Amino acid sequence: MASPHHIDPRALGDPRNHYLTDEQFYASDRPAHPVLPEDRPRGGAHDPYKHPWTWGTIALVAFIVLIVLMGIALFP
Repeated sequence: MASPHHIDPRALGDPRNHYLTDEQFYASDRPAHPVLPEDRPRGGAHDPYKHPWTWGTIALVAFIVLIVLMGIALFP
């Protein structure tokens, strides 16, 4: 079976066994002249790494640690 996608050679003429190339597949949902750039461009530059912790998350974790430490100190 030398055909792509492991298609049975007897069914190569069947129109249901037509597969798009990668370029055709990824371009199928894009307009011919898009106004906006792709929301997830493939390749190229990317945003610098952002740390997932926000100040609110850090404050919440610090508050929980404080509550636990106070509980240990007040109820030994």
